[in-house]
Amino acid sequence: MINEVIITSRNREGENQIAPMGIVWREGEVVIAPFRPSRTLDNILTGECAVINYCDDVRVFAGCLTGRYDWPLVEADKVAAPRLADALAHCEVALLRVEEDKIRPRLICKPLHETSHRPFRGFNRAQAAVLELAILVSRLGRLPWEKIEAELAYLSIAIEKTAGEREQMAWTWLMARVDEFRQQMEDAL
Repeated sequence: MINEVIITSRNREGENQIAPMGIVWREGEVVIAPFRPSRTLDNILTGECAVINYCDDVRVFAGCLTGRYDWPLVEADKVAAPRLADALAHCEVALLRVEEDKIRPRLICKPLHETSHRPFRGFNRAQAAVLELAILVSRLGRLPWEKIEAELAYLSIAIEKTAGEREQMAWTWLMARVDEFRQQMEDAL
């Protein structure tokens, strides 16, 4: 099972990185698999740590994919990386080993410290739709345009029926990115 989370990491120069990513728990270890090139990948390889943030504010996912990285951070407890200040929970991890791959290496990490900050009340349909759109946006140029259009048509139903202000904002940011990509495709023809 893939869990959609926000990964926070830090480079050697002290610059923080916030990235939405799917992780997999495997036999007590966490597998983080960023595509190359990736600042998150570089940061974890050099710093050998990261923080997994469990977050229900879909604006963070959408924001990171649309150039909005100004989310409040605080220092983690056990690793040299920040965590989201508003995370529901977080897990601090240390890099154990790397399963090499040219496109998407797997970073196998050991959980060092995990804390809950407030309860998770579940996602509504609009939040789930925003997360799905965020995944599509992260794969623009990798997926066939017809698949993206079909998914958009389906996901927009949940937005129309159940979105609140946060979900509408996140959806708007992501759709602007989709529209920009669509325009680039049309200009290339």
